[in-house]
Amino acid sequence: MADEKNPKDAKKPKPDKPRLDKAQVADTALDLLNDVGLEGLTLRAIAKELNVQAPALYWHFKNKQALLDEMATVMFRRMVGSAGAGVGYEPGGSWQEWLTLGNRQLRATLLRYRDGARVFSGSRFTGTDHGPEMEASLRLLTEAGFTADQAALASSTAYMYTLGFVTEEQGMQQPSPDAPPPVDVAERAEMLADYPLAAAAGERLFTGYDERFEEGLRLIVAGIGARYGVR
Repeated sequence: MADEKNPKDAKKPKPDKPRLDKAQVADTALDLLNDVGLEGLTLRAIAKELNVQAPALYWHFKNKQALLDEMATVMFRRMVGSAGAGVGYEPGGSWQEWLTLGNRQLRATLLRYRDGARVFSGSRFTGTDHGPEMEASLRLLTEAGFTADQAALASSTAYMYTLGFVTEEQGMQQPSPDAPPPVDVAERAEMLADYPLAAAAGERLFTGYDERFEEGLRLIVAGIGARYGVR
């Protein structure tokens, strides 16, 4: 019949778009973070990377802090999944070794991401991925002789030292390889010439971050042992 439609003319159903999930958004946000930094990491920018409209992200994250919480959780999950916070720790080793190795691994993880310490700071892990690692850490400390309260304070103090150190370390990084350093140590020393100790301190305050971190961590761990009398 003349009015009979050709099946080829029928509209083909549009393929369904892949459903967006939290993990996909967080992974994209972490990738973008290294390009634009925390200040440039907007929901609009993330949506553009995902080729969706910004409102689509609000189905998963009510605000930017909720997204940062998920990003911090993914960072932690990657850290533990790749090597474990206590990488290099031998069963039967000391609590000092456990705290030292765990915080080294934390610093290494934070430094893999531009503004990684700022993402971690103030964030709350989603879910219970951090539970096994935290339980193991506190159990090792209590079995070494700490009370439960002392174990919690010891581990959180070392954690906050590392977080604060890397926040400052990343804040002092050059924005690009050809940019001048944030602090000219020689110029600073000249400006503080009337204060010789303060002037000389610049060589230690703004250089050698690896050595400074390790020495500071030794001070923290030794202080914890001295304060609580646990050797």
